[in-house]
Amino acid sequence: MEDRLVGPEADADETQREDPGRSEGDRPTGRRGLRLQALTKHFGKIVAVDDVSLDVEHGTYVVLLGPSGCGKTTILRMIGGHEVPTSGQILLDGEDLSRVPPAKRPTTTVFQHFALFPHKSVVGNIEFGPRMSGLDKSEREQRVNEIIELLGLREMRNRKPAELSGGQQQRVALGRVLVTRPKLLLLDEPLGDLDRLLQLRMRVELRELQRELGITFIHVTHNQEEALSMADEMVVMEGGQIMQSGSPTEISQHPRNEFVAAFMGDNNILHGSVREVREGQVVIDGDLGTYEAPNPDGRALDEGQQVTIAVRANAVRVAPGSSNGAVNSLAARIQITEYLGDVVKVHMTAGERSLLAKVAESRFVEVSGLHGEPVIASWNAEDVQILDD
Repeated sequence: MEDRLVGPEADADETQREDPGRSEGDRPTGRRGLRLQALTKHFGKIVAVDDVSLDVEHGTYVVLLGPSGCGKTTILRMIGGHEVPTSGQILLDGEDLSRVPPAKRPTTTVFQHFALFPHKSVVGNIEFGPRMSGLDKSEREQRVNEIIELLGLREMRNRKPAELSGGQQQRVALGRVLVTRPKLLLLDEPLGDLDRLLQLRMRVELRELQRELGITFIHVTHNQEEALSMADEMVVMEGGQIMQSGSPTEISQHPRNEFVAAFMGDNNILHGSVREVREGQVVIDGDLGTYEAPNPDGRALDEGQQVTIAVRANAVRVAPGSSNGAVNSLAARIQITEYLGDVVKVHMTAGERSLLAKVAESRFVEVSGLHGEPVIASWNAEDVQILDD
């Protein structure tokens, strides 16, 4: 039977077939890591990636996050060599890979669709690349056995893909690329085909695997929760550009602009104009009330300037009663409550705007009983983030 795959997975296997024996000794020894420098990709008149620059240290778990069409997968494919940049550079330890064929790069990709050979065993799938490249039998067997032990596949080494669960198939797909000993592992929506329980399990397994191997993982997803739970560094994208990069805590707690605040979810976006700038604090006249926000960096703001703020839902308090016009306190009505086990989402309206609060599970009965009743939604000034334009 002919061993043949089609699509992007086939390109990945070509990489394995031609270059699985490349070892650390064949690569640059510097610790500079990956640098994307003014990377741009056009498809005709469409700008898929627009002047993106990013530095990634070795051993980092990076997640490219954003909606469909934001350019994250195109960046991954350019790093892997499956798309050629229109302009810019892809530097790994100072070596420009921008025009290097996929088979000559120390990278390999795990795609969303595993595309395992159905007639081959776990061992057969994992050893396929090294075998096709002529790696000697003893070295091939040693590598395969190491990967099988690392991924906990010993008991199923002779099974065919149809005899494996989705999570086990994912591990085999990982093994097939890890056996090539890449410097960069690229993951294109790797959990997209798994059910919720398997996704949660594989998040932990992938994170542990990355830490054990110490290599750089670059992971593409549109799932905010997945990104927050796995990344050392998150890169939020939209329109082919990086909107913000940083740690999960930084992205979640300090979104830089309105897009990031809205995309990450559970942020209330409010608008107003600057009334007064005090030392370390700003007073804002909003359409629903008066807001106070910290200004720790001494940002230059003029009186009357229009500003946008974000307030995280878990910082919003909900209490029965009518607002007395206090700062950071709005009159609202509860429309619906969502019980999510450990937390309750409280969806409210304040004037023409929607507001969201996240409260403790223990308050579910209380807030459910306030549907349609006037309530006060309030928060502390330190929980307000002034967003960039």
